[in-house]
Amino acid sequence: MTKVKIMPCLDMKDGRVVKGIHFVDLKDAGDPVKNARLYQKEGADELAMLDIAATLENRKTRLEWVENVSSVIDMPLTVGGGISTLEDIELTLEAGADNVSMNSAAVKRPDLIKEAAEKFGSEHITVAIDGCRNSKMPSGFEVVVAGGTKPVGIDAIQWAKKCEELGAGVILPTSMDGDGTQAGYDLEFTKAISEAVNVPVIASGGAGKLEDFYDAVVEGGATILLAASVFHYRLLGIQQVKEYLRGKGLDVPL
Repeated sequence: MTKVKIMPCLDMKDGRVVKGIHFVDLKDAGDPVKNARLYQKEGADELAMLDIAATLENRKTRLEWVENVSSVIDMPLTVGGGISTLEDIELTLEAGADNVSMNSAAVKRPDLIKEAAEKFGSEHITVAIDGCRNSKMPSGFEVVVAGGTKPVGIDAIQWAKKCEELGAGVILPTSMDGDGTQAGYDLEFTKAISEAVNVPVIASGGAGKLEDFYDAVVEGGATILLAASVFHYRLLGIQQVKEYLRGKGLDVPL
């Protein structure tokens, strides 16, 4: 049985953790370093930090945020937002990230995935795929970029397959329809991607209750469970989620 990991996510804007619904209506959710310290103490397996405004503001990820957060944790840190060149990846890894996540830049130039995987190793390259429902797409899901503001006419499931072929080591699909709603992960979207690829898939967008985490594994096929709102607002604790999943027979690290 594959180990199931819990991954809190720090969505960053203006130096603060924020959380919205469907990628908009952002509200403050605290200080990134304080949150990172708490999640380290609570036993999170991995941490994500996504600079959600970088692409929209046409700038790079703020490396000082990466340095500040990575300095207080021991768990693997995945950083995304505004990463569009091999140099960006190198600087982000040097700042303390273990993995980088790319989205808009990979859609714009898919060879970036291949070049990054060859230079840094697939295990350090995550491709984030933001998707929304569109019945005109073969799978029913379309890729959107630029913080969920721009549909690009690419089928999300076909894109996930291509990302794996190019060397992505992890796929991070987020359903815009579920993001921030706490109504449960978009299991249909997660499952479609996990069935299409052989690399680990991170469930993201919409976790609200303990059952959602279990469903993401059993129905969605994910092995890494990302959540933000429920952890930031202390609705659920990381150990609480882990104990619940272990009680359901899943292999979860202590």
